[in-house]
Amino acid sequence: MKNILLIGGSYGIGLAIAQELHNDNKIFVASRSNENLAGLYVTHIPFDATTDTLDTSKIPAIIDGLVYCPGSINLRPFRGLKPEAFEVDLQINFISLVKVIQAVLPNLTTGEQSSIVLFSSVAASMGMPFHTSVAAAKGAIEGFAKALAAEYAPKIRVNVIAPSLTDTPLADKFLNNETKQEKSAERHPLKRFGKPEDSAQMASFLLSDKSSWISGQIFHVDGGMSTLLVNG
Repeated sequence: MKNILLIGGSYGIGLAIAQELHNDNKIFVASRSNENLAGLYVTHIPFDATTDTLDTSKIPAIIDGLVYCPGSINLRPFRGLKPEAFEVDLQINFISLVKVIQAVLPNLTTGEQSSIVLFSSVAASMGMPFHTSVAAAKGAIEGFAKALAAEYAPKIRVNVIAPSLTDTPLADKFLNNETKQEKSAERHPLKRFGKPEDSAQMASFLLSDKSSWISGQIFHVDGGMSTLLVNG
């Protein structure tokens, strides 16, 4: 049974990961709210990634897996974005992630081998209008992950999941009616938008021993958007 630390696990993909893993692992969810965690075998740690320092006394000495879920979807024309908007996206997506990993690094290196799973976006590899801020922040994650994976191999594996638009509270304004849902589905070669379970199942694999020879990779869980051009 592995000790898995989820940063942000009360909603969306983080919650789906907790639901996927809680029966067979010891799950610690560090998040602002414990809403939606009732009925799951998890330990909740109150934590706001943007303002708090993680209290490592509340987690085990050995952490086998770490998942950082907090993120943002800030889609606006570049000409209307102030530098402060870039700073906000960089803070929640990347700087807070760095602080968490540094805080739990001793826990990640104590065991035989640990796995870190981070989240990027399809927008980091594709040029999409109105995505400059979030693409910059997610691009930082991808470069960081590869460098960290190289530095800590073979002790820590580091991989990234890069989803396309996924039906989570964060993306609600893009999927909150049938017309938006249909248009989003049509943009993807597999003709649907993402579900939290799509990314959760990939995260589960990357945290497991089944992926013990995989590190430094970016996995596009995006309905084929980043690589397929399909007519119709």
